[in-house]
Amino acid sequence: MSSEPLNWQKPPPAACRGGALSIGNFDGVHRGHRTLLTELRQRAARVGGPAVVLTFDPHPLQLLSPERFQPLLTTIEDRVALLHAAGAERVAVLRTTPELLQLSARDFFARVVQAGFQAQALVEGGNFAFGRNREADVETLRRYCQEAGIDFAVVPFFQEAGRNVSSSQVRAALLAGDVRGAAALLGRCYRLRGTVVVGQRRGRTIGFPTANLDAMPTLLPGNGVYAVRVEQAGQQWPGAANIGPNPTFGEDARKVEIHLIGFEGDLYGQALAVDFVARLRDTRPFAGVAELKAQLQQDVDQARQLIANGAN
Repeated sequence: MSSEPLNWQKPPPAACRGGALSIGNFDGVHRGHRTLLTELRQRAARVGGPAVVLTFDPHPLQLLSPERFQPLLTTIEDRVALLHAAGAERVAVLRTTPELLQLSARDFFARVVQAGFQAQALVEGGNFAFGRNREADVETLRRYCQEAGIDFAVVPFFQEAGRNVSSSQVRAALLAGDVRGAAALLGRCYRLRGTVVVGQRRGRTIGFPTANLDAMPTLLPGNGVYAVRVEQAGQQWPGAANIGPNPTFGEDARKVEIHLIGFEGDLYGQALAVDFVARLRDTRPFAGVAELKAQLQQDVDQARQLIANGAN
């Protein structure tokens, strides 16, 4: 199904009705979400309908409390694709509106879950909340489902290293530069998308041309130098990425610069998908160009070896 948002006041496509439904933001589609979707498919088979995920765009916080909103972990297009890959047969994206957010829990259940999706089963995580001001929790939802004769399941939190896996935990790991820790929570490398724009072109003059990324809609990992895999026009390249300022040349602006190892050509205006494999070092100033070039060569060699060895 397309990631184009649906009008919540209109019936969803027929293929989304009469099955097992799970509702949430599903930001990042991490390992906990995938555990929930495994249960969703089982419940869908039991009721003889589709396994349907219902998510929202834009994120409700962007309307309710924009000052608290943080960049997401996935674009809506990637979220839909990841949910399908995790087992959802249908992914419905509802357009978030003030009217939708003002529905009481009872009205949301009646109008969206029952009348709209005609759900025969619901599957949620233990921290699920819904309705105006998140007024209702899973126990309220359980009661509504019992009254309506709808099958209901609460999936326990998935744990990694003794901690509940959550989108907030993934975000914290990324902001700390711990991309390997984030990958353990996600079950895959974290992906950043952006468009290549014209930069200072300084890297080209010292033998390490870089693609400067702009228009990045999701969370940036913390400052540092990383080994990455880069997808461009259907091809993959090993790479080394720098996030942060360039103190050697007195630049304070935070940038994302990617060196595609072995690539030759013009990337301006092209879209790149960058998967973060490992953090190599901190961003720091160097005494001069010669010292910087020597360090960049070490970064590239280390990144190439990590990627060649299949590091995740």
